[in-house]
Order: sequence, then structure tokens, then C-alpha cells
Amino acid sequence: MISTSLQAEGRTTPPVPAAAPDELLTHDEARALIRSASNRAPTGIRNRALIATMYRVGLRPGEALALRVADVDPDAGVVCVPARKGGVGRVTGLDAQTVELIQRWRVRRERIGLSDDGQLFCTLAGDELKAAYVRELLPRLARRAAVTKRVHPLGLRYACAAEMSAEGMSTALIEAHLGVAASGSARRYLVQYTSEEVIAAVRARSWRL
Repeated sequence: MISTSLQAEGRTTPPVPAAAPDELLTHDEARALIRSASNRAPTGIRNRALIATMYRVGLRPGEALALRVADVDPDAGVVCVPARKGGVGRVTGLDAQTVELIQRWRVRRERIGLSDDGQLFCTLAGDELKAAYVRELLPRLARRAAVTKRVHPLGLRYACAAEMSAEGMSTALIEAHLGVAASGSARRYLVQYTSEEVIAAVRARSWRL
């Protein structure tokens, strides 16, 4: 497992973007969105795992699609999020339900002959999934799930932040999990979180699909 120090600013305000509360997906809406993907077809099993990972890990779309099979350690409940656009990578946790969905997809992708030396979320031919596919997928699944709010990839990240805040987690820990970094002189006031502390907090979160 990669060991790194994750730092986040110790503020008390939740790291949720300025958006009307009724635009945030609720926990039930997020679950309905995931359940609206097929539980039998390979693409549906993949999409369930992809959406759950974006939702529970709070990944940006590019981060989720850049994940490689080797970036996820299901036994340790750990995911190594690769650096994007000149940023730094981070290591965080996966809760048991999300691990279960990812593992189901890994078993299926192995059955259809996909190599473990590649991206975790890929097409059935092993090719790269495009961000445009995810942007089109989420509204389609929302209609199927009767979710009337605007559903977009970053909305899953915002829902993750809001739920962790409602669960009583500190803003500093949430920001470490999400990979939100402070800059400039604010660094002098950062709360230090090790990857092990973040992983433990996130792994302890519980939900059922």
C-alpha cells in the first residue's frame, strides 16, 4: 500500500459547493441511481461499481476513469487515486459495500477475458471509457430511477462531501479524502492527516445498496 501524508485545512464549514440544498442528491436518490443500472448485464455491473466508487470516494470523473485495476486493494479496503492535471495523487479508503460492487465487476471483467493490466472501468473490449459516456449515462439512469434533480458526475462528489459532513466527520478529514488542498499561507494552519487515518475513517462508513 502506498503511504503518504494527506493534508487538509481545518475549517468548520463543510466542503460542499454553493448549491441549493434541493440540488444535492440524497442518500436514497444516489442508491436508486446505482440500482437503476442492470444487476446482470456486464455493462450494468460495471456501471454500478463505477457510480458507487464516484459517489462513496467522491472522485472527480477523470479520477474515476483513470483508475487502474492495480490501484484498488479490495482486501485492505484502499484505493490509490492517481494524480490528475498536475496535482498530486492520494490514498484513501473504500467501505465494504463499495468493495463488494467493485469486486463483482472485477470477477465479471476477468470472465470476459480482460487483463488486470489496464483501467478498472473500461469498455467490454478493454478500451478507455470516455467522460462523455458518464455524462450521458447518469441522466439516463436518473430518468429510470425517477430522480428529477439534475444528475451530473460532480454531483456524486458533492453528495459524498455532504453525507460525510452529516455523519460528523471533520472538514479537514473530508477534504483529505476528496483531495482538496489549501494553498499559500493557509498551509501553516493545516491539520495533518496520515493516509492510514483517512483510510480507517472511510472504511468504517456503512451503507447498503
